[in-house]
Amino acid sequence: MVKIKLLRKTLKENKATWSVHERFKDTDWIPKYALGGSKEGLKLSAEAPRIDFKKIIHKTSNNPYLIERCISLGILPDITKKDLILGSKATLETEPSEAPPTGGAGTPATTVDWRKRWGWPWITSIRNQNGCNSCWAFAAVALVEAMVRIEHAVWCERSEGDVHKGMGAVCASTGGSANALEWIKNNGIADPDCFPYTHADIAYTPTADRPGRTVKIPQHTWIGNISDQKTWLDTIGPIVTFFEVWKDFYTLGSGVYKKQTMIDPTTPNTHEGGHYMLIVGYDDNGGYWIVKNSWNNNWGQNGYGLIAYGECDIDKYLKIGLQYTNPDPWTKRRMHNGNMLESGYGTLHRNFEMVSTASGNKIRHWWRDNSTSGFPWNQGPTFMNDCAACPTIIESTYNRNFELIYPTTNNRLHHVFRQQSSGQWIDTGVFGPTDVAGIPGFIQSNYNAPGNFEVVVRTADSKLAHWYRIGGSSWHEGIRFGNNIALSGPSLVQSHYFSKGNFELVCVTNTGKMQHWWRNNDKNMTWNQGAIFGNNIGTPPCMIEGQYFAQDETDVGNFELCVAAGGKVQHWWRHNKGDQKWRNPATFGHDIASVVSLVQGSYGFNLEVIVLRTDNKLQHYYRTGQHTWHEGQIIGNA
Repeated sequence: MVKIKLLRKTLKENKATWSVHERFKDTDWIPKYALGGSKEGLKLSAEAPRIDFKKIIHKTSNNPYLIERCISLGILPDITKKDLILGSKATLETEPSEAPPTGGAGTPATTVDWRKRWGWPWITSIRNQNGCNSCWAFAAVALVEAMVRIEHAVWCERSEGDVHKGMGAVCASTGGSANALEWIKNNGIADPDCFPYTHADIAYTPTADRPGRTVKIPQHTWIGNISDQKTWLDTIGPIVTFFEVWKDFYTLGSGVYKKQTMIDPTTPNTHEGGHYMLIVGYDDNGGYWIVKNSWNNNWGQNGYGLIAYGECDIDKYLKIGLQYTNPDPWTKRRMHNGNMLESGYGTLHRNFEMVSTASGNKIRHWWRDNSTSGFPWNQGPTFMNDCAACPTIIESTYNRNFELIYPTTNNRLHHVFRQQSSGQWIDTGVFGPTDVAGIPGFIQSNYNAPGNFEVVVRTADSKLAHWYRIGGSSWHEGIRFGNNIALSGPSLVQSHYFSKGNFELVCVTNTGKMQHWWRNNDKNMTWNQGAIFGNNIGTPPCMIEGQYFAQDETDVGNFELCVAAGGKVQHWWRHNKGDQKWRNPATFGHDIASVVSLVQGSYGFNLEVIVLRTDNKLQHYYRTGQHTWHEGQIIGNA
């Protein structure tokens, strides 16, 4: 055993490029962390063919910043600004202000860092494998999480325990990230509430709704040539690497790591074993890779480390990349409200699915293929015959089924779902108050698994009524709350506030103002009045919790709200990480009767709005970047 003091002295004498972490005292012993990386199945980098990036990258890629980067490098042909906007161009006007990509036209980037790129964070929080030989699972999960964020502009938390125990591993098991990704390709990867990570050797018992709460992935890609690895990092995303750990690596703090031959004058450095990590960037000026480790955030620089090129066989073996992730409904549940959502259908897993009223009190299913040039809207079937107003749609963890709640012509609520396995719409019946007089807010919450369905709707006594369904059982009446409520809308959200996630909603009062309500699910579950804002509002509001200012997968983002007033759309947002005040930065559109949906989807961080026009037609509006709203396609009659 060697004390930290002696290692610090050795590093100083050797003029090392790195230093021991400041948290260690001189009298501390060098610690040991769990590893677990096996080289089984790994091939040498030199054995891999070069990658033709022009074949594997398409101009319809979801991330607009990478589209611009690929055009700059000549991987994609130069396309017009209009094409970029239609294909998800988000201008560099997002919060906070953006910096241009590193590297000029046709020039490979000299530095890439996905922790913060173009002003946005892309990498999920640091995890802790906690004494188990499970680095291979952590690196694979970190890759999936990063690519969902990069490709779909949404934070995604996946469970290392789901793949670790799903593959039958125990704490002592070693493995490879490629095998973990192969298992995820065949089985998907679920969230921690479905099955959490634990260092205990327990049975694999995920929740029954696991098939509907898993991110799906295709086959991963092996990357051998160092130049290809950097191009992949520059134009696609992070990559998984294998690394040989030596004893001094456990103590890394700041600086660029290079293995020492001796720890002190009489003690050679020792080889500890293989390890998998996620490379999130590189720096040619400093000659290093930036790695995300799985040893908690008190290792390295808040859980990250800088490793010199070629050090400890980091460049000896193939690295692993991933494209075209397919997020699950649970990941995107806060990102849509109203009559439209973004599903996992289509080549790029980002199709819009919409439901609207149709003649004869029917419902029509619309969908837009967002991987097809021109983005055409298609009419699906009509069904039901008692729909009084536009339905509210979610995609649930019941096998990714579409679920609808709508007010009936007899002042009740009706639940219908589309069984994804058959494509059939199935009627589960009428429920709820007998005096429904508003548009329902509808979510799947995190209570139980499958999560409860929660509905809040205005009733004829000018109150709000809360109803909920536990699992697949019958509906239960909650409480009625509030007074002088004029309008309810698709504005119910379970936010990131507090550990259990507050319920949040906005309604319209008899004074023409909007009223924010929230329920603290960590405490007494009492509905509380929040801010009153706006004036002369006479239509239902639509609200989501978006991604602006959310720094990782557990962080609360801004509330985004759109509502029609005076024939236009008012966009409001609440700065949840700041002063928590509501702001109205933009009013746009014309001939608008009401806002029926709001989505923040895979098109960069764009906001997508569907409105009902005064001529009873549906129309699409969308916002690129932070400021510019565009008038989109008139879709058809409602």
